[in-house]
Amino acid sequence: MSHHRTPVSSDWPYSVTTPGNRDWEGTAVRWLRELLPARYGGYTTLTRHPVLLARHAQLQIEHEVRAVRVAMQTCRAELPTLGVSGPTIESTIRLYAFELEQLSRLARGVRLVTDALLRSEQAPRRQARVRP
Repeated sequence: MSHHRTPVSSDWPYSVTTPGNRDWEGTAVRWLRELLPARYGGYTTLTRHPVLLARHAQLQIEHEVRAVRVAMQTCRAELPTLGVSGPTIESTIRLYAFELEQLSRLARGVRLVTDALLRSEQAPRRQARVRP
């Protein structure tokens, strides 16, 4: 079996193999863990349940988006009081705008992976109900 199939979408994370491939859930878990602060790797409840991990990754990204938006919106008012120069402030705003684009792409990837995890979790249950 090939390592990668045609991506589910252009937003599908490059480091996650597509559903149906060997260990695709393992690659999804590794990618999702990278989106969280390192300390979350020690919580086995999250790491043993990929859907919970995906849910927390989505919440983490949403929190980061809010934080970056606040940082970007307050740059021109607050950074001069910290002694930051005009050109550096403008550069900082561009950095935050780029980061918002990155976070938006990651959020779309997390949603795609979450949907795939939910489908793969439900498939065995459907089969189990059919058995006598």
